[in-house]
Amino acid sequence: MYNKDSVQDMQKRVDAFISQFEEGYFSPMSMLARFTEEIGELAREVNHVYGEKPKKSTEEENTIEAELGDLFFVMISFANSQNINLGSAFDQAMTKIETRDKNRWTKKELEE
Repeated sequence: MYNKDSVQDMQKRVDAFISQFEEGYFSPMSMLARFTEEIGELAREVNHVYGEKPKKSTEEENTIEAELGDLFFVMISFANSQNINLGSAFDQAMTKIETRDKNRWTKKELEE
């Protein structure tokens, strides 16, 4: 199980960082553009690792983990700018998925 407080702590940490600047949070459209940009960077890294497109020798080292971290930061920033509690949003999404998809795939046999 996850600790919902840790998600709230992450949201507070991001807010403390962004709140120290006059510019504050970006507009929703800019946030969406940043989110899309980070998704593209994640896709590029996944393609380098698992796809047919090798990294150029001139490209900087990067990792899927780093790109997921960047994406997570932008998601938290977007949620904060909209006053959305990500712990609650996650609970709502998981409840929906656990209900809707509970019989969608073949379940593993329980070991006794």
